[in-house]
Amino acid sequence: MKRKKEYRSDCPQYLALDVFGDKWTLLIIRDMMIEGKKYFREFLQSTEKIASNILASRLQSMEEEGLIYRKSDPEHKQKIRYLLTEKGIDLFPILMENTRWSLKYKPVGDQDRAKAQVILDKGYDGYAVIMDKLREEHLKLK
Repeated sequence: MKRKKEYRSDCPQYLALDVFGDKWTLLIIRDMMIEGKKYFREFLQSTEKIASNILASRLQSMEEEGLIYRKSDPEHKQKIRYLLTEKGIDLFPILMENTRWSLKYKPVGDQDRAKAQVILDKGYDGYAVIMDKLREEHLKLK
């Protein structure tokens, strides 16, 4: 039987940051949501150059937290795909609010700025459409 995790605080910010407060977790989520990445090697090829041991650790903790799940690739049984759960998909608005803040205060590159702005301009109704597409793509495979 799995033990219930004990927390230092019951503050909502603390509890959320306990799940996705490191930079790698949200970058992996970004890669899954925005870039469509699903495989370990694809995550390793991200611009930020995550180390393979850190990636393996983050994927494991994200799975334990219920943000993602693993599934064998139907074409290559030895290949594992990482897919979002509903809990993971629900991080999309958070990802976009982080993006909004970064566009306002950080030196975001022109290409990334334009790509992000297209999504932000759609607003919350647009987020819902994107999240529905993510559900179709990731949850139908469960």
